[in-house]
Amino acid sequence: MLPKPLLGCLLLLGLAACTTAGPVPGTVEYAAATLSRGYDCGLRVDRGRIIARLGKQERASFLAVNASYAVKSYKAPHACGSLERERVQGELAALSR
Repeated sequence: MLPKPLLGCLLLLGLAACTTAGPVPGTVEYAAATLSRGYDCGLRVDRGRIIARLGKQERASFLAVNASYAVKSYKAPHACGSLERERVQGELAALSR
C-alpha cells in the first residue's frame, strides 16, 4: 500500500492528465472546439458547412457544445501564433469537406 501523501500526488497527477487532454478527433466536441479555436485565431469559419455534415442528433449536440465553447472563449479569448493558426486552418478545411 502506498503512503497517503504519495497516493494523493498520484491522484492529482492523474486528474491533471485528464483535464489537459483535449477533445478526441472525429467527435462533435472536437469539431466544436476546432470551430471555436478558428474564431479565436481570426480565421474565416464556414460553420454552416460543418453543421451540414453532421447527422441530426449530432447537430443538436454540436450546437450545445459549441455554445459552451463560445462562452468560454468570450470570457477568456486566446491569441494564437502562426503555426497554430495554420494547424487550425487545416483542421477547419478538413471538417468542411
